[in-house]
Amino acid sequence: MLTLSGAESAATTAVRGRHFRFYWPLLALVALALSGCMPATTQVAAADPADPAAKVAPVGYRSTIAPYTSLRPATPAPWRGRNDAVTPQSKQDR
Repeated sequence: MLTLSGAESAATTAVRGRHFRFYWPLLALVALALSGCMPATTQVAAADPADPAAKVAPVGYRSTIAPYTSLRPATPAPWRGRNDAVTPQSKQDR
């Protein structure tokens, strides 16, 4: 009944503590043994970035706004002609 309410007996706590102390040294020994099997370094890139003699791609400049042409000041065009140029044709004219 006490275990249902959250209270534990001293024997249960002692057994759990004994298992807890037993697994830590074993776990540490396994981790130490496996860490000796790991490679020291791995090659991530083809060339070492810290090497001053490493070949790199040439640096070039391209303007991001090169195709831009200014539209100001624009000469005003007659609005009727511009409006007629963009209006869809009526069904009778087709």
